[in-house]
Amino acid sequence: MRHLLLSHIHLDHAGATGVLVWKHPELQVHVSELGAPHLVDPSRLERSARRLYGDAFDQLWGELAPVPEENVRVVQHKALGLEVFPAPGHASHHVGYLDPDGTLYAGDAAGVRIQPDEYVSPPTPPPEFDLEAWSRTLDEIDRRRPTRLALIHFGWVDDPQPHLGELRARLHAWTAWVREGATEEEFLVRVGAERDLASTEPEIGEKAMPLWQCYAGLRRYVDKAAPTVTSR
Repeated sequence: MRHLLLSHIHLDHAGATGVLVWKHPELQVHVSELGAPHLVDPSRLERSARRLYGDAFDQLWGELAPVPEENVRVVQHKALGLEVFPAPGHASHHVGYLDPDGTLYAGDAAGVRIQPDEYVSPPTPPPEFDLEAWSRTLDEIDRRRPTRLALIHFGWVDDPQPHLGELRARLHAWTAWVREGATEEEFLVRVGAERDLASTEPEIGEKAMPLWQCYAGLRRYVDKAAPTVTSR
């Protein structure tokens, strides 16, 4: 094992990085400039995650070992022959990796799809979901016309355009529901029913991207974007 390319530093993607480097000291870790400091010192990342996961943190993620600075490679425009480009929206530090063969290693920027199901779920957990940034990322992906998507949750997608179109539509629909006042309970019921209709194993989708986390990220985004009312 010589190289590890990270799309972003959320714990389901990068939480074991420090332990891997400890076991494989030659491992070179490629990550965005924004994400790199949190690999070298994961204390802030751990504090944030513990607020979200509470008592379940240790069981879910275990030890967040720091990555030695000499093992970290900040990605620019190329990494190991792959085109690298910013892909924020799910997270500000997210990047995509495009292979010359047309495969996009998409991280979470292309959503969650538990194949063979057709349902494409937007992963919108707090604290960094940003609809406008994600829309621009989808524009950048469309511009590159990938021939297939490598989803971290899970597998290959050989029909990128319909998949990405569904993701874009659902991102806007979910945000609109929360902006219009949907409570967490209403969101869970509505989206849960939608996902149940399209999925043969919705419980697997729930494990990959719990809907309560999606709502929490959407709620935070909508509340931050709401105009501040002052009185005189």
